[in-house]
Amino acid sequence: ALPICSQNRKVTDYFPVRRSGRKSKTEIQTEEKQRIDELIKSGKEEGMKIDFIDGKGRGVFATRDFNRGEFVVEYHGDLIEITDAKKREALYAQDSSTGCYMYYFQYRSKTYCVDATRETNRLGRLINHSKSGNCHTKLHDINTVPHLILIASRDIHAGEELLYDYGDRSKASLEAHPWLKK
Repeated sequence: ALPICSQNRKVTDYFPVRRSGRKSKTEIQTEEKQRIDELIKSGKEEGMKIDFIDGKGRGVFATRDFNRGEFVVEYHGDLIEITDAKKREALYAQDSSTGCYMYYFQYRSKTYCVDATRETNRLGRLINHSKSGNCHTKLHDINTVPHLILIASRDIHAGEELLYDYGDRSKASLEAHPWLKK
């Protein structure tokens, strides 16, 4: 027969508690957000290059693999409110040699635009359109300032052109830019 103990004992009185070294989902998400914040603030754009495509112009190609869900690049430009954006768009429309690199979006119940029309060395503005692109846009908040970023929609292999759906299906746009249908 087992002796009757005068005290209740717990298993931890005999064995040390082992703590998991794994990070929680929240810790992982916080670290990833901080990593993206740093890439955006530094303007680092790695794993991509510009190449010329016959009949299409410039395009951006992966020089390394990107995993599904991974940050690819920021769509960088001037962050402006809709009233200023409409004025700029009207100005750009007067010059047929000026392309339109304006991306409108909602953030905290206001409409904003990232105007990436000005030629810079940033790559996000040169990523071409495809209805079945390998990237998608996402808003990334840094101190309540929205940043438009591109995320890999699927695994992307080195050598692939980076593409995303511009989402513009207006009749005027489709007539002016038939490639939006593809």
